[in-house]
Amino acid sequence: MSRPTFSSTSQTTITPHNQQPLVTRNYPTEVDLDATIERAAQAQKAWAKVPLEERVKIGRNFIASNENIVSSYAYNVQDEFKSLVSESDLSLELTLQMGRPISQIQAEINGFLDRAAYMLSIAQEALADVPLTDTDKPGFRRFIKRIPLGVVLVIAPWNYPYLTSINSVLPALISGNAVLLKPSPQTPLTAERFASALVSAGVPPDVIQVVHLSPELTRHAVENKNVQFVSFTGSVGGGKKVEEAAVGAKGFKGVALELGGKDPAYVRADADLDYTVTELVDGAMYNSGQSCCARIYVHESIYDPFVEKFANIVKQNYTLADPTLPTTNLGPVVSLASAERIRQQVDDAVKAGAKKLIPEELFPEAKIGTTYVAPQVLVNVDHSMDVMMEETFGPVVGIQKVSSDEEAIRLMNDSSYGLTASVWTTASASESSEEAFLNIADQIETGTVFLNRCDYLDPALAWTGVKDSGRGISLSRFGYDQLTRAKSVHMKIKIA
Repeated sequence: MSRPTFSSTSQTTITPHNQQPLVTRNYPTEVDLDATIERAAQAQKAWAKVPLEERVKIGRNFIASNENIVSSYAYNVQDEFKSLVSESDLSLELTLQMGRPISQIQAEINGFLDRAAYMLSIAQEALADVPLTDTDKPGFRRFIKRIPLGVVLVIAPWNYPYLTSINSVLPALISGNAVLLKPSPQTPLTAERFASALVSAGVPPDVIQVVHLSPELTRHAVENKNVQFVSFTGSVGGGKKVEEAAVGAKGFKGVALELGGKDPAYVRADADLDYTVTELVDGAMYNSGQSCCARIYVHESIYDPFVEKFANIVKQNYTLADPTLPTTNLGPVVSLASAERIRQQVDDAVKAGAKKLIPEELFPEAKIGTTYVAPQVLVNVDHSMDVMMEETFGPVVGIQKVSSDEEAIRLMNDSSYGLTASVWTTASASESSEEAFLNIADQIETGTVFLNRCDYLDPALAWTGVKDSGRGISLSRFGYDQLTRAKSVHMKIKIA
């Protein structure tokens, strides 16, 4: 067994660490799916008439009470989401679906609520009419409204199912759209939890519906005339299929694509070595490396101590084991097929001249034929190797020596991806270092560039990518723009 197993009528989620079936969901027929989409289209018309203030209030009901505080956005929260299931059950449920260590699940839930709180805090301003009073001529009034699109299909991935789905689902609903949420077959229960909590908070059931779909039914949903917008997060290949289905459908519908990444980090000569190494190890190994932090360039003057510290942390600080155990901080990858692909990428790099720094015997759980993959740090790497060019999505990172900012920029941009990039330098101690960072940031071809951090989404910033990392925007006020359309109102009040 590997990833979820499929039949023509159902899907079964396989728990990564023990390869046992967890949950099965049946697919609808095309007729039933069309009826679901029709109900969403009809419900959306009524939902769009609900005043924005009331929709925002329902959104706050989703996360608001008065027990705990989520982030810095001044909401006292006891989340409706958590009230449906204990935190321990929620964590175990996600661990069993996709294999992340149970000790790391709460961070995703916190981020999920943090993003929700921020997007609610800016909704009124982001969706408000745009008056043109300053330039209106006498007897005229003009303004621009934000109008919901209609039915939005959100196709969510498995690696961060709550974090990624909140980016589009909640803003789409607050904007007045209806949402069809299609989860990955690896994490079907996450969408069901999310939708159930939204309905409990006051969202009408037909306005937020979960659909479990085969690839063929997914294409059918994308092509349905009542689906006006598709938000997809996943692989480049999957994104191309969604795009092709949308282009082939009648009419013209919007598509947002958050796709792959091979996010680079550049460590300048003046970086704080201890801090930088610790942060980049975490960025590369967290979630068993199943995110996009995957290649590191280090200035030659600090390359050797950087590599030594990096390898020592990986050797000493990680426990590869059953992800349901609280002491585990490195779990399995999502499937047998993924594990085999990662091992092959490492083997190919070694055959091409790369050197492994982590003895695999330190991680006895990492056996061939299992989803447990030993963490690995590779040096003597270059861009002829897939490990530096293609997604790994596992606990493996290549570290390459560079001689200058210019070389680092060239290598960072030598990629078909452009999701995020990070630069590490002591900007607080040197104005010239901050200027250097800003110069590098201007030249990197990426959606987000970080200084002294990686793998973090600030909901106030636009989450976007370039090249094969996709197109479109979620989060920030621009995320609302993507989920609405502009409607201009031009009034000639005085006609005599």
